[in-house]
Amino acid sequence: MLISIHPIDPEPRKLQRVVDLLNEGGVIVCPTDTVYGFVCSSLQPRAIEKLAELKGVRPAKAELSLIVSDLGQLSAYARALDTAVFRLLKRALPGPYTFILPASSEIPKLFKNNRRTVGIRLPDHPVPQAIVRALGHALVVASVHDTDGLLDHTADPELIHKRLGHGVAAVIDSGMCGLEASTVIDASQGPPKVLRQGKGDVEGLL
Repeated sequence: MLISIHPIDPEPRKLQRVVDLLNEGGVIVCPTDTVYGFVCSSLQPRAIEKLAELKGVRPAKAELSLIVSDLGQLSAYARALDTAVFRLLKRALPGPYTFILPASSEIPKLFKNNRRTVGIRLPDHPVPQAIVRALGHALVVASVHDTDGLLDHTADPELIHKRLGHGVAAVIDSGMCGLEASTVIDASQGPPKVLRQGKGDVEGLL
């Protein structure tokens, strides 16, 4: 199923359709401010397993992150942050960054592993932000674009639908995305450090 959603002013009726699919345990391909990503509800264990399967990894080993709607939602998924890290997040987000933070006690329950950290995303894109707000909790996310060549045409939702549409509940078409992944910053302990340079600029940020 291909669902066209306006990239700047998402239509409430279409958003509700997406939320219904997520609450039913569906995995959806969603735009972000970097690349298109697989997303599912963080409250649907079978959907998380399906998402990991789409990435070709076991759920316990999957490097999955969460999309939140705002920094206020962080407390459910990350332990208390020191002031310097919180200020860093406020400067960078929303934006094309994934922050590795100390995980709350909820994360092992979500991912069925002993992870002590969690990747957090707050994309600068109205569609995923609106979906999380309507859903009421975080989305689990993993990039469709991968270094192992999982998909050649990540930027084009119609090509993604042709390639992967049979394996997901829906593909959201909000126009072309990019091909550059987020910048990953580890702020889980000690001074924040860049683990992967992506779209997000770190000059003047750290």
